[in-house]
Amino acid sequence: MPPLKPITAIDDPRYVKAMSHPVRVRIMAMLSERKASPNELSQWLGTTLGATAYHVRTLHKLGLIELVDETRVRGAVEHHYKARARPKVTEENWSKASPVAKQAAVGSELKMLEDVVNASAASGGFDRADAVLERRTARVDERGFKALAAEAQKFLARVEKIEAEAARRLSKADHNGALDAGVVLLSYESVALGEQIPESTKKSTPLKRPRRR
Repeated sequence: MPPLKPITAIDDPRYVKAMSHPVRVRIMAMLSERKASPNELSQWLGTTLGATAYHVRTLHKLGLIELVDETRVRGAVEHHYKARARPKVTEENWSKASPVAKQAAVGSELKMLEDVVNASAASGGFDRADAVLERRTARVDERGFKALAAEAQKFLARVEKIEAEAARRLSKADHNGALDAGVVLLSYESVALGEQIPESTKKSTPLKRPRRR
């Protein structure tokens, strides 16, 4: 069987299919951090081994994860998988993506973010005095929105520079104390919660049948 062509765009049907199921999204989140077998994933997810193995096979068939190791456990062979690099989102390919592809990409990222942040919070990740938890809505014009987006990109570049500087310090033999710092950055058109349409009103109200006289 020839190797699958790498997924390079978020509107690739394989990517949309994979990111449209919550269990597959959570599997991708875990395998993005480390390798794991279907058995390990099922314990983490709290799902049956059969259902987990099915989703793992689907992701492997779609080319989003790869087999990286095999171990023998009680006479059986366990396969360990790791996530492949996900398609990089650029301004150009995002503008060309279909609404369905965008929804799948955004939904999967937010789900992964929810899992990671909640797990970190439960482990005391926000207990530090210098931890930051802020949300801000800024009322701007089109020029202001683009300026915010540009500042966000500069901030990400700064994060990469800080990480590189820390890596050099950590490489020294007498230096220890490495830790993983989570940095989340969102920039989007905000909608006030009060402006959302309640789910109960989205369904059409059935017409009342006239009373017979």
